[in-house]
Amino acid sequence: MKGSLRWRFGVASAAALAVLLCFLILTDAARERWALSLFQAGVFGLALIWTVRMVFCPYHLRVSILLLPTSGAILWALLQLVTHQTVHRLETWNAILGWATNLALFFLSLQVLSYFDICRAFRKALLFFGFALSVISVIQFFTSNGKIFWVFSALYADQALGPFVNRDHYASFIALVLPLALYEIVAERKRALGYAVVAGAMFATVIAGASRAGSILVTIEIAVLLFPLVLGDAASRRTPLANLARIVFFAMVFTAVVGSEVLWKRFQDPDPFRGRREMVHSSLLMIRDRPWTGFGLGAWPTVYPAYALFDIGVFTNHAHCDWAEWTAEGGLPFLAMLLWILAWTIRTAIRFPWGWGVVAVFFHGLVDFPLQKPCLAALVFVLLGGLAASAGERSRGGRPHERQRRNRSQAGSPRDHHAPQPAPAGARFSMFTSAGMGHSYVGGRKGRGKGFRGGVNIAALRSGDLQRDGLIAGLLRRHLHLQAHPSSLHDKGVS
Repeated sequence: MKGSLRWRFGVASAAALAVLLCFLILTDAARERWALSLFQAGVFGLALIWTVRMVFCPYHLRVSILLLPTSGAILWALLQLVTHQTVHRLETWNAILGWATNLALFFLSLQVLSYFDICRAFRKALLFFGFALSVISVIQFFTSNGKIFWVFSALYADQALGPFVNRDHYASFIALVLPLALYEIVAERKRALGYAVVAGAMFATVIAGASRAGSILVTIEIAVLLFPLVLGDAASRRTPLANLARIVFFAMVFTAVVGSEVLWKRFQDPDPFRGRREMVHSSLLMIRDRPWTGFGLGAWPTVYPAYALFDIGVFTNHAHCDWAEWTAEGGLPFLAMLLWILAWTIRTAIRFPWGWGVVAVFFHGLVDFPLQKPCLAALVFVLLGGLAASAGERSRGGRPHERQRRNRSQAGSPRDHHAPQPAPAGARFSMFTSAGMGHSYVGGRKGRGKGFRGGVNIAALRSGDLQRDGLIAGLLRRHLHLQAHPSSLHDKGVS
């Protein structure tokens, strides 16, 4: 598969997807729309290329259940426009464009990241990008004098971490990337020390940024991903304990370097939900008035002044609670679609722990608005596509290269034109008996045979730990070979 045209196309698509993501993240501080428009044009262009390829060179189209709620969000917004339920048609059209971008990102990552090697390389590239950006961000935080990357001026840039002018949004970005490092610590034991350094450094940058919810989330991620391993038996507990100790050590060292005084002072605030509580209350009043239709996707800032409970003299663009804002804009049906996505993500992240960052950001949305930021929403849907691709590959029988190897064992080598084709399941089982196996399975029932000489435990073929199809095909080819060349039986002393 590697080196083929399909493989090279997948690699090029993954590289293009990574470049687009990095571009959008690095330009997050831009208040003008040019950066987002360029990103969306690139995403739709890449999706168009895949569509053209499907027409002229058909490929196996991978699907996921998450395509339904993601597409449903677009259809629901269109229904709001048609039925005149939105109070701001332009903002609803912009929301449709945003959700269409999320759908395209999910579809592209579902296709591209279905290749195991590409998915793993993509995750590592994202991890190293996040680590490099975290190091640059914390240096900028202390030395830039209120400028993005020491060059660009921006509103609230004195609190900026890299391109993120909001400390909570930076913490959400790290929360998405940190599980990739934690997963590699367990997956690659030889490089566990290096990944522990990466995890500890990224954790410390969240502490330096002084995001209260973000610091809690990244701490919980470490606990959720590593503590279950620590609670295992004594033999299997040694390595996870060492990995946890490394992460804690480096996190403490880097935190001591960057400092935690600001975060500690923010935790001393007697009313941390001041202002946010009132905005959420206003959102609940909106939901009470339009529980089923909402006021239109993207229309929350337009409607909020009529429900505001306080006024501090500034424009309020979001509710500081994604879930309340989504429900106020789209009603309870829209909330149900998003809860569907969250439930699927939690279930899938249990099998693929590197996806727990998506779950963390969804929960971060209870007290902030990370998913209203296009760069964070884009990263979330790319990771969701990777999770769906990994879940789909496992349900279809393992990694792509494992399936290819199994298919070759069934059909013979491509260069062997005389290799026998796989027989139907019933024929395979019946041939075991004629070949003189000790135990055979005919019609799903176990039968006894005589003359067992091959040293193969046929009962083990029913075990999920063995590549059953590969063993069956191999035994079948041996049986057909012995039938075609009976003299080989006497040459080997088999009678």
